[in-house]
Amino acid sequence: MSVTGIALILFLTFHGCMNVVALFSKEGYNMICEFLGANWYAVVATLGLAALAVIHIVYAFILTAQNRTARGENRYEVATTVNAGKVEWASKNMLVLGIIVLLGLLLHLYNFWYNMMFAELIGAMPAISPTDGFGWIEETFSNPVFSVLYIVWLVAIWFHLTHGFWSALQTLGWNGKTWFCRWKVIGLIYVTLLMLCFLVVVLAFWFGCAPSLCDGSCCGSSCC
Repeated sequence: MSVTGIALILFLTFHGCMNVVALFSKEGYNMICEFLGANWYAVVATLGLAALAVIHIVYAFILTAQNRTARGENRYEVATTVNAGKVEWASKNMLVLGIIVLLGLLLHLYNFWYNMMFAELIGAMPAISPTDGFGWIEETFSNPVFSVLYIVWLVAIWFHLTHGFWSALQTLGWNGKTWFCRWKVIGLIYVTLLMLCFLVVVLAFWFGCAPSLCDGSCCGSSCC
């Protein structure tokens, strides 16, 4: 869980930085998409990423089942006032958050991977070119329903990662009494900035105010 979780956070970091490019340059973002299209190395990396995600999800259910078995009837015990403040809400609801994250991932795969890499692999020609990642971002987030669903998904990921970040390091033994609180603060800042990278793209394309959407003819209007 810890190793795959850290690997997935690193991937999200790359993905978030990549998405920010779309805010400023259509050509730059599509150049990245073309580089990461249906090329063999991108396909291999995608399969590796899928394996990490599957392992992470499977172990989540296994560990949840083991924890329930170990607690026995005590799993229904109400938290006392003594320990209630010590247990984070995200910590007690990691499986629920994980399910929301998984459902959002399936939506994301449908909106982007299915219409881009998969379409390119099978030679399909959807309404927008499979290599036009910018076009797919614009198409997806111009739909208010998708935008709201993505925001809910990002909030769930934020809760999931703010706990998972320091928890993974604790499991690997990379903290002690001194670094425990430090990793919590570092994780909170890091994950918040990371999720903002995704959120600002959703909002900018939803409201049509990304600099890359302005071709110069609309300056002074609501576009800019």
